[in-house]
Amino acid sequence: MKRFVSVIALCVGIAVIALPLWAATGSTTSAPSDRSPAAPIAVAISTVTGIAISPLLGTGVYGAYKYFKTPAVQRDSLPWYARTAFWMPALIIVGACAAKDAFGAALPPGWKKPLDVLETIENKATGLIAAGAVVPFTMDALSNMILGTGDASTAALSSPLVPSGLAAIHVAAIDWSWLLNLLTVPFGLAVFVVVWMASHAINALILLSPWGAIDAALKAARTAVLGLITLSATLDPWIGAVLSLVVIVVAYFVAGWSFRLSVFATVFCWDFLTLRRRRFTPAADANWMFATSHFENVPARTYGRLVKRADGALSFSFRPWLFLPERSAEVPPARSLAVGRGLFFVMIDGESAGHFFLPPRYRGHEDELVAIYGFRGVREAGLRKAWGWIKETMGYGPRTATAASSP
Repeated sequence: MKRFVSVIALCVGIAVIALPLWAATGSTTSAPSDRSPAAPIAVAISTVTGIAISPLLGTGVYGAYKYFKTPAVQRDSLPWYARTAFWMPALIIVGACAAKDAFGAALPPGWKKPLDVLETIENKATGLIAAGAVVPFTMDALSNMILGTGDASTAALSSPLVPSGLAAIHVAAIDWSWLLNLLTVPFGLAVFVVVWMASHAINALILLSPWGAIDAALKAARTAVLGLITLSATLDPWIGAVLSLVVIVVAYFVAGWSFRLSVFATVFCWDFLTLRRRRFTPAADANWMFATSHFENVPARTYGRLVKRADGALSFSFRPWLFLPERSAEVPPARSLAVGRGLFFVMIDGESAGHFFLPPRYRGHEDELVAIYGFRGVREAGLRKAWGWIKETMGYGPRTATAASSP
């Protein structure tokens, strides 16, 4: 039932925006080419979606496209993202990230994790820049072309909202672009945020992944989607718009999952870069961590607090979307859980499946967690466990004592 309500909400939201645009761009005769009055809608949808998938790459490529498309004498009037001082360094950084992923597949696990953290921060920063500048500019250009107030003279002549003849005497001074911007700009920002969160979730998955080959595959899949939208939009704006709408719909239905992974990436990067574990002490009764998918009615990667109640029982308290009413879930007894010490993470898990991921601030505080909650102990986990097994197999780690044979 909830999913059905989500579908209705999505359709209503699209209809609220699409109907005014359709009415504004409707025409009884329009060419099938990209010169039709409604073509800017398709171009804007593809542009916003492409930039949201990879903000730095999308903004850099879009800026370079605007730069080379503009005559040399007019380039001084280009916006900041279409100037060489921005898009050229942006594409160099994108190339460096691609090289990092390509060579990272051959590096030992964990060696490129600090670079992954920096790339995640870059993705967040450029996402804010693109949302704050490029998207409103794109939607404003869309509104101007639809209403005939932009630079495109053909759009001005063909738009049915532009008055002409005697009718223009009373309404020629009225600028309706602000009204259309009230619809298009919020819609464009909403589309950007939803698609960007789904794309940014890949950076969070890379932070979770211990193997460079998986990282390269995830990045290649994201770049392939961006390339497909760009190529199809170049061949036909409406094909690109249809593919973009598919991406938007998928991103809408995974928005909760994407949001939780985005929160995970934010907390991980903050703790990692600020070395917070050196000035951090676990609380005596409640500590923040991420739940896994092994709790009923608790989505994976939900951020909340593991609470130790007065009777010694454990519960997990969280707020959906970080601000909705608080909920709680029961946690298995503390003596059935153990603290896993990993290379980058601390985990709390049971005998059969994991239960919690802890932020990097908890590294080095494993014994304190055991004392606070009464867990059964600390063990090596993840890459540290694998490395210990390798050392023991090669004869460099601690050997298991064997009983002496009888004489």
